[in-house]
Amino acid sequence: MRLVLGSDHAGFHLKQTIADHVRALGHEVVDVGTHNTESVDYPDYGAAVGRTIAAGDAELGIAICGSGIGICIAANKIVGVRAATVHDVTSARMTRLHNDANVMCLGERFTGVQVALDAVDAFVSTNFEGGRHARRVEKIAALEE
Repeated sequence: MRLVLGSDHAGFHLKQTIADHVRALGHEVVDVGTHNTESVDYPDYGAAVGRTIAAGDAELGIAICGSGIGICIAANKIVGVRAATVHDVTSARMTRLHNDANVMCLGERFTGVQVALDAVDAFVSTNFEGGRHARRVEKIAALEE
């Protein structure tokens, strides 16, 4: 699977750890930055992850900032993106299962490394359940029109 990863300076270390982890699992990584801990603006990187997903250049995205919230808001401004801030394995699994999220957002300041890696594994390995959830996701998509 091809994954796009992006972060601001506050999420840089966790992004690097996640990139190494998903590569070790055999996934391809598209890293849209940032590439160091110098201060940058999270909307630029949330948008970059979102645009990569919207263009079809990656199947799933992972965006990281200090809290996971700001970068999520930015990613969700891109048409076709369903980004969710997750905090654990359960929220990562459920956002794929019920919401068909295509971008998972994490907060490096709030999420331990092992919890983040476990959440990534759940996000990447869970498929959308469809059924009654499909009409709800369709209603979300209709809001973009």
